[in-house]
Amino acid sequence: MQAIEVRSVRRDDFTAWRQLWDGYNTFYGRSGPTALPDEVTRITWERFFDAAEPMHALVAERSGELLGLTHFLYHRSTIMVTPICYMQDLFTAGTARGHGVGRALIRAVYDCAKSAGSTRVYWQTHETNTVAMKLYTKVADRSGFVVYRQNI
Repeated sequence: MQAIEVRSVRRDDFTAWRQLWDGYNTFYGRSGPTALPDEVTRITWERFFDAAEPMHALVAERSGELLGLTHFLYHRSTIMVTPICYMQDLFTAGTARGHGVGRALIRAVYDCAKSAGSTRVYWQTHETNTVAMKLYTKVADRSGFVVYRQNI
């Protein structure tokens, strides 16, 4: 079996990336009548290729097939001088789960963040995502913070 290669997303990845993106959004209940508008997907995709945007995308590939994706961005903090990296999305195709794809993507984000001068990577997941949390507790510390939000 070939090794997993993690690399930056390319424009010619759109169709395969879109399948993973749709799978990710479906996992979190954004499909059918609650699906993201196409405009959000289009703008998100374009941001990955805009050097002025702090948003980045990596994909995991094996034998020419995309198996997973991650999207991350950098932001400033009031408690640190260095930028902080927020891994916003992480998804592995169902057939590839349990084969190191998620771990490889997380490690690649760590490497990118280090190269960008960041000293912290963080992310959040839904409390019901217990399978993923088994991996997360092996590769990061659980912060104990609770997320609140309000749409305005």
